[in-house]
Amino acid sequence: MHGKKLSSRERILLAATELAKEVGPAHLSLDAVAARAGLSKGGLLYRFPTKAKLLEAVVEEHLKEHDKALRAEEEIRKDSPNSTAEAFLEVFRSEYRHKEPPPSGVLAALAENPDFIRPIRRYNRQLLDRMQAQSSDHASALITFLTIEGMRSMQLLDCDILTDTERDVIMQRLAALLRDTGPDSANRGFLETPDNKVPVTAPGDRPSPIPPGFGKQSP
Repeated sequence: MHGKKLSSRERILLAATELAKEVGPAHLSLDAVAARAGLSKGGLLYRFPTKAKLLEAVVEEHLKEHDKALRAEEEIRKDSPNSTAEAFLEVFRSEYRHKEPPPSGVLAALAENPDFIRPIRRYNRQLLDRMQAQSSDHASALITFLTIEGMRSMQLLDCDILTDTERDVIMQRLAALLRDTGPDSANRGFLETPDNKVPVTAPGDRPSPIPPGFGKQSP
């Protein structure tokens, strides 16, 4: 939002997100948001009649911005067998490199109304399905999704214990995992059945639990 002149709506959403981080979700007020955005309270209420409507828009804007960044990275990697998973990793890398703050406005919205988690769940489910559908290895896409969402959650809840070095190691390992996933791994992802997806492992992927020569009769 910072690279261009912001509309009144964008200024309001940015102000709400910044204030949620500064004062905490419970203390976010419409008066403070209006003042931070440089608008009258009436101007804010014209666009968002209630605090709930404002916070709902904060959640929607967060998801919209993330999806926009993700699809731009997907287009760059459209020929990759793991285009969406690689794009998801790169978006997180970019946020980390540019020291993007966690979406405190989303946390404020959830504190105000837990039902606001529903569009986030829906978006994440659709995203994970897309990552797996466009991946040659479902397991690698799933691992990437869960790892990045775990790191994001720690940042959002202000309980991040990772050092920069540890985070770099994780991202490098995920990148290697996705890069090394080739067409042969398609059979090592999930076994499709009518009711579920069952993880399977190719015969050569793990050592046999039976010792060599076990069961052979001595001459």
